[in-house]
Amino acid sequence: MTGRPFPLVAGHGDPALSPSGRAQAAQVCARLAEWGIDVVVVTSLRRTVQTAAPLLEHLGVEPVVERGLREVFLGDWEGGEFRRRVIDGDPIALRMYDEQRWDVIPGAESNEAFFSRVRGSVDRIFADHRGRRVAVFAHGGTIGAILSMATGSEPFAFVGADNGSISEVVLTPRNWVVRRFNDTAHLH
Repeated sequence: MTGRPFPLVAGHGDPALSPSGRAQAAQVCARLAEWGIDVVVVTSLRRTVQTAAPLLEHLGVEPVVERGLREVFLGDWEGGEFRRRVIDGDPIALRMYDEQRWDVIPGAESNEAFFSRVRGSVDRIFADHRGRRVAVFAHGGTIGAILSMATGSEPFAFVGADNGSISEVVLTPRNWVVRRFNDTAHLH
């Protein structure tokens, strides 16, 4: 982190991918290119579009943008402030992890609102692309929320997926089944 704030889009931090992030994107997309992906979903934040770009080019398709899969809104800690506060051991950050609630951060989105937003997006993707293999390029908090809902675990049980990792969830009309979490075998 450079110490400069990230640019914001609709209030959300929206940094571009770093050179390392672009290299990881190429590696994850090369792996996903072998999976028979039919649909690529991205969020409204540019880092997901940039990460998906190699796969989109390979498949020759346009991405489906699903705004509801944006990262959790971090209120006063957007724009890179969250990372700084966590690294510094800010008491509010410690409380956030202890209570497993985003809204401990001033102005941040509540777990209920975040999970509802993400659930609505996943349900929409399932309804619109039923029977197709969908690659969703999302954010760490969003991935954590999906896996938490799929497993019925604590809200932060899956927070912390590595950048460029693959987590796989199979959706059926009755349930969500986690097949993998934080798979980084493709990263060099």
